[in-house]
Amino acid sequence: MKRMNEVSPDFSGRVDLVGAGPGDPDLVTLKAARLIQNAEVVVYDNLVGDGILDLIPPKVERIYVGKMAGNHTLQQKEICKLLVEKAKEGKRVVRLKGGDPFVFGRGGEEIDVLMEARIPVGIVPGVTAALGAASSFGFPLTHRDYAQSCVFVTGHLKGDSVDLNWPMLAQSRQTVVIYMGLIGIEIISERLQAAGLPGDTPAALAYRATCSDEKLFLATVATLPKIAREETVKSPALIVIGQVLKLSAG
Repeated sequence: MKRMNEVSPDFSGRVDLVGAGPGDPDLVTLKAARLIQNAEVVVYDNLVGDGILDLIPPKVERIYVGKMAGNHTLQQKEICKLLVEKAKEGKRVVRLKGGDPFVFGRGGEEIDVLMEARIPVGIVPGVTAALGAASSFGFPLTHRDYAQSCVFVTGHLKGDSVDLNWPMLAQSRQTVVIYMGLIGIEIISERLQAAGLPGDTPAALAYRATCSDEKLFLATVATLPKIAREETVKSPALIVIGQVLKLSAG
């Protein structure tokens, strides 16, 4: 992939991949807000909160491309094609993503396509969901007494399984945050325990962290599936595992 500063476009359009953060509009960066307000087209996901969409001026073209489990408005290839087409029309395009474009946001895939098409690309980081959950519910992701590392992984099902490095995730003295793990929560609980992580290790489900309807469901690694069923937890929700949850204010 070329560096962004090596692109010499033959047209005036550009695309900025902008992180919208975890949901609270107050957590949007100043740069993100400026780009949104100066855009001609905003292509946005389903995890972008209403308060953030309110930043888009009425005259701006809005295109929803949200992806939920089993229900994709557009496939990723079609989204990339759309971004290229709008930029080649000479438009200032904001690709607005929940959280951060480079944390399970497919920002890397979109940059590849845009750079290949010789379109200028900008990146604006956003507060990823794990950081939002930690701040909202009062637990640190690292702590000298409990966790010297923090691991972010995706629990998105591949076929009928979750393909993760279970022995690595079962290590002690770390915090594990699993994005998109609700569908595979039974497998995640079973495989972590099989890899040696004690079933009584603190765990939690963080639903819509930083939003007005946020909730934290405390559990253990063993009881995660039961809590998810009993509380009917829905997406978007993170699975958080580790001793740092003992410090939670949630």
